[in-house]
Amino acid sequence: MSILLKSAKIVDPGNRALHLKKRDILIKNGGIERIASKIEATGKAKVISRKNLCVSAGWFDSSVSMGEPGYEERETIANGLTTAAKSGYTHIVLNPNTHPIPDSSSDIVFLKNTAQPFATALHPLGALTMGSEGNDLAELFDMQNAGAVGFYDHKKAMKNANLLKIALQYAQNFGGLVYSFPLDTHISGKGTMNEGAISTKLGLKGIPSLAEEIQIARDLFILEYAGGRLHIPTISTAKSVSLIAEAKKKGLDVSCSVAIHNLWYTDEVLETFDTNYKVMPPLRNKTDIKALLKGLKNGTIDFVSSDHTPIDIEEKRVVFDHAEYGSLGLENAFGLLNQIFDLETTIGLLTKGRERYGMETPSIREGENACLTLFDPDLEYTFGMGHILSTSKNSMFLDTPLRGKVYGVFAKNQLVLSA
Repeated sequence: MSILLKSAKIVDPGNRALHLKKRDILIKNGGIERIASKIEATGKAKVISRKNLCVSAGWFDSSVSMGEPGYEERETIANGLTTAAKSGYTHIVLNPNTHPIPDSSSDIVFLKNTAQPFATALHPLGALTMGSEGNDLAELFDMQNAGAVGFYDHKKAMKNANLLKIALQYAQNFGGLVYSFPLDTHISGKGTMNEGAISTKLGLKGIPSLAEEIQIARDLFILEYAGGRLHIPTISTAKSVSLIAEAKKKGLDVSCSVAIHNLWYTDEVLETFDTNYKVMPPLRNKTDIKALLKGLKNGTIDFVSSDHTPIDIEEKRVVFDHAEYGSLGLENAFGLLNQIFDLETTIGLLTKGRERYGMETPSIREGENACLTLFDPDLEYTFGMGHILSTSKNSMFLDTPLRGKVYGVFAKNQLVLSA
């Protein structure tokens, strides 16, 4: 396959020779053959010429959920990866929240094989404990050999501190990345949203910031004792940022992420009782958002994720207390980040994070494999139901003004274009 991108502005902050320059890019057999001011189309090359076409290295998302196996009505791997590609992502890390829970090497092999034909590469997480029940460690070494990039009991707190210690010690033998979700369930109890003035006003049980922060403090103490590699996914409070910043100053091998919706909305939106705003961790307040943004800018927070979580309508169209947690995020991630940050910072955030999982970061250079995202950063529109590509429709961003349209991706010698 030969592809010619015409007059594409290259957004690649790490490549000063080409950054923000308009160039033609010729791709042959999956590789970047030539980058020049003008390249004439020859033979059967497919020419891609779009309004305000920009190109960057392919985007990466560290937290995506689907449904297959077990919850295909939420999202299949096929449609999920197509959605990711049309949203600009060439690599995603898949959360282990299917049925059955992927806690063995054969489960990881199934996920990898099912995803193989698609342009977007799927990197599965394996469960940290058998069945994600928090009792016995899963087959960590075997799963990593099968392709797992980390180990996580998705959105479930590790109640047994000693088991987390053992996991960190054991995984050091093969460089495994251990996750710990930041929530002390004894403190969060039956809370469903951020504890504060809004939860009191609405009469909903709250989840205090302390529930997240005390778990992080405990986990960091364990990491300091045991060693190893720890990842804390989707933090949401100001104190969490400062705790992790302090740990990094000590030299601990810890990373963390934040979900895009925790940068955008506060708990005030829950006054509508719309269950699409029910997420875990919950939406917090303006002080927390300010600290999270600062943490991203100074590098305390390692990367931002969509935390894309398809949930079928039967589990969302119920009273707030009984609704499932989660919102879609892939389709609108770029359009949100592009309003929070300048373009260079946005692309930097969308392309970083692979190194933590042992992946290579793609580059836009002649002779390299082509792993590219195509987009227009200036197009403004209102996100509607027609923009949702996922099978489930549980998006908290419906009717939200966005800026930036994704044209598609080129990866694994495949071109995937959005409508």
